[in-house]
Amino acid sequence: MSSPTATDPPSLSKEAPSIVKPFDLSLYLLTHPVENLEEKVRLALAGGVTLVQYRDKIHDDEAFLVMGRRVGDIVRAAGVPFIVNDRIDLALALDADGVHIGQEDTEAGRARAMIGPDRILGVTAGTAAEALRAVAAGADYLGVGDVFGTGTKKKETGPIGPEGLAGIVRAVSVPVVAIGGVTAENAPLAIRAGASGVSVISAVLFQEDPRAAAKGLLEAVRAARRSGR
Repeated sequence: MSSPTATDPPSLSKEAPSIVKPFDLSLYLLTHPVENLEEKVRLALAGGVTLVQYRDKIHDDEAFLVMGRRVGDIVRAAGVPFIVNDRIDLALALDADGVHIGQEDTEAGRARAMIGPDRILGVTAGTAAEALRAVAAGADYLGVGDVFGTGTKKKETGPIGPEGLAGIVRAVSVPVVAIGGVTAENAPLAIRAGASGVSVISAVLFQEDPRAAAKGLLEAVRAARRSGR
């Protein structure tokens, strides 16, 4: 069977993908259109990344699908869940293990209906109210932040800090991954605030050695868990 192209309608199959729940949020990598992305993802996975979200806000659908297939193959070969950011149609075309949506993307309940019960649904939340709505609509996990301050997105409000993160963690029953300005130095603060893991872009992808960077972050997360929250 030929692979779907940008003009093919996405499959709406509700069959379970190759990797389904449960999943590990310990070290959650968001991709960015950088040079040698495939090799950087390979290195990051070798360093211990536990989940990969394919994110591309720059290229058209055809380029998104081409690179998404390549990255998805690498991620699945490592036995790690492959999530697609925002674009449910393209996530389904890529037969991704799940999708992650923001507050300005598809409503969470509609997203759950589109992807079915077995794929992973992640939702970004910056407040307890947003978090509770997402969980009620079927979110499996929440990406909470901006925790430490990031230059990746323009924000009208400042970072919520570990205290704001802890408040949202206490309000919901699903796991939370901390997003926004996470480094190996501050990752323990997120874990001690109750996060199940941390989400990064530049702290891994923009480093000279993505493998070593990922390894250092994962070690920081695990050490914070061992020391207690």
